[in-house]
Amino acid sequence: MDIRKIIQIVLLIVVVILGYLVYETIDEPIRFQKEKEKRYAKVIERLKQIRKAEITFREVKGHYTGSFDTLLYFLKHDSLPLVKKIGMIPDSLLDSLTEEDAIKKGLIVRDTSYIPVLDSILTNVNVDSLPYVPYTKGAKFKLHAGLISVSGTKQPVFEAIDSKPFDPEDTLKVGSMTEVTTTGNWE
Repeated sequence: MDIRKIIQIVLLIVVVILGYLVYETIDEPIRFQKEKEKRYAKVIERLKQIRKAEITFREVKGHYTGSFDTLLYFLKHDSLPLVKKIGMIPDSLLDSLTEEDAIKKGLIVRDTSYIPVLDSILTNVNVDSLPYVPYTKGAKFKLHAGLISVSGTKQPVFEAIDSKPFDPEDTLKVGSMTEVTTTGNWE
């Protein structure tokens, strides 16, 4: 075999390798972005569930919790009041009676029953998985709660943060420990 054939074969191999490397350089960020979108959709779904649970906890208890144990216990064992109004104010008295006056006169009766928290806010959700970041091997969300001062009044706040983000430069979270908000940083 002459030297020319060997050089051609070597150059062909180099061209194939360089072509593959160029393809990988272009395709790798695309694959990364697709995987990130898939994973982050699940993380966002879980953060929305945590937000819903925290908001319900605050409605019942008056504050947020920074403990998943407390939050899970609340979801599994607590209940929400369901107030049912029976009766109505006649049209002729609508302008002159408040609902409280109608209750005192016996025109309206309130009946309170209780429904399990879990049945009312997070249906078809395994609440035991709530603390865990999807697609990780047991990493838990960081959950914090407290009070901040806003215009001289104390306001309850909470924050849930992805402790093991797929993209370390893009960490997802819901709530804030520095401002009164329950929005996520993806919204």
